[in-house]
Amino acid sequence: MTNGESATKPENKYANLPDLYEASILDLQEGLQNQVFTSVELVKAYFSRIEEVNHQGPKLNAVIETNPSALTVAAQLDDERKRKSMRSALHGIPVLLKDNIATLHEEGMNTTAGSFALLGSVVPCDAGVASRLRDAGAIILGKANLSEWGNYRGTVPSGFSGRGGQATNPYYPLADPSGSSSGCAIAAAIGLAAGALGTETDGSIISPCSRQNVVGIKPTVGLTSRAGVIPISSHQDSVGPICRTVADAAVILSIIAGRDPRDGATLSQPDQLPNYTEALNPHALRGARIGVPRLFQDDDAATIVAFNEAIEIIKELGATIVDPADFPNASELRNSKSEHMVMTADFKVDLNKYLAGLQHVPTGVKNLADIIQFNIDHADKELIPPFYADQSQMITSQASTLDETYFDALKANEELGGTGGIDATLKKYNLDALILPSDAFVCEPAAMTGYPIISVPMGFHPHDIEPSPATPTVSRAPGIPFGISFYGTAFSEFKLIGYAYAYEQRTQHRLKRHAYAEAVPKTQLKDVIGK
Repeated sequence: MTNGESATKPENKYANLPDLYEASILDLQEGLQNQVFTSVELVKAYFSRIEEVNHQGPKLNAVIETNPSALTVAAQLDDERKRKSMRSALHGIPVLLKDNIATLHEEGMNTTAGSFALLGSVVPCDAGVASRLRDAGAIILGKANLSEWGNYRGTVPSGFSGRGGQATNPYYPLADPSGSSSGCAIAAAIGLAAGALGTETDGSIISPCSRQNVVGIKPTVGLTSRAGVIPISSHQDSVGPICRTVADAAVILSIIAGRDPRDGATLSQPDQLPNYTEALNPHALRGARIGVPRLFQDDDAATIVAFNEAIEIIKELGATIVDPADFPNASELRNSKSEHMVMTADFKVDLNKYLAGLQHVPTGVKNLADIIQFNIDHADKELIPPFYADQSQMITSQASTLDETYFDALKANEELGGTGGIDATLKKYNLDALILPSDAFVCEPAAMTGYPIISVPMGFHPHDIEPSPATPTVSRAPGIPFGISFYGTAFSEFKLIGYAYAYEQRTQHRLKRHAYAEAVPKTQLKDVIGK
């Protein structure tokens, strides 16, 4: 710089750009509308952030692949915006999809559930939820890593897939990210996309969201389409948003909810669905009756302390707390094997149906038995010792049948989780919803009967705890987040979102701790604008 040049830093003109670590969909949309940056620039920034921490640095392995068509799509959506056309609140917003949610093969991405067995497979069309995102103007940025086959291959560490490798938690090096929507939660936590779509059969949205300090909604089975989603169980699978805030999750849920003739479960949803963003009321807990099923509370001391503090905050926000509000069938629920029986048999039937609908599979797999054999034949990629060699659940599922025991288990699930469980407890205590730590026994009853849950950040494990050894991931470590879950009866998402939002706005726990330094991407919009 010469003496006559201004000392004003050029970065100053970027002072008001949103920080992509926390940027909300509203923040991004405002910048796009005001022409501060474009969707093309936004995609470039996210691609760079993914490269920094996914493939370089700590190698979090949150993303399996990025979309080679994303920049082209972004440019088209930028052009639409210039012509004063905006499709929805998601217009030009980049999101990730879990790699069990189908996207058009010709776009350039795979849909594999993390397995080499489906690499190059040709799906007939977008998944129902992917199609809704596209129609809304969202940009599908890429596919997120997951616990392979939705954590239903066998006893394998959460966050591992053959294609994606071992994903790890951004809050402590090599920490367990939980699963199976591991990559989605990691990506949302550190701003690798504006949000993500995950799936849950039992805990696969709620658990990784809890451990990654983000918000996750597991909708009622039938609120969002599972068409084109690699399945575990048609009775329990659900697709839902994973985001940094309740507001962002509500935006995405409003887009992806709705009927799909390709998924008969969606025909059971109410005729009119609400706009879930209208539930974002900071006073939503006033007058609500919230129950605490203490018999399902976990035994982690730090979590219990934070949960009891959360209860007091919810009281301050105007709710009546019924504590305890235990399930009348709590012991029977905990000891039941019916859910496992249903999932085991459904997996073979539903997966074989999905495979039969593919247009082409280069590996030649046609059914679950073929996949088991594929893994044996390609053990160097799929059955890697000492931690990743198991596929016992697949073998058990292959041996299952839809017999009388299976149909009895289906009935038991409905009774245990619903009429004799959640619904019975809500009725007994005249409750609007239930709350528990997200890592407690919260997902199982809702999974059995297909009921909704939303998890919101609640706190972090203390700094003075001793980290466990990495085998290969660290199960216990300082600073690992945990969440609180709000759950209730079928199609009660609007109420649950309101309660979760009120709690989130009052506490803002997510903002109290960042990921460890190496896991935080450095690239921001200022680094790509105009370049």
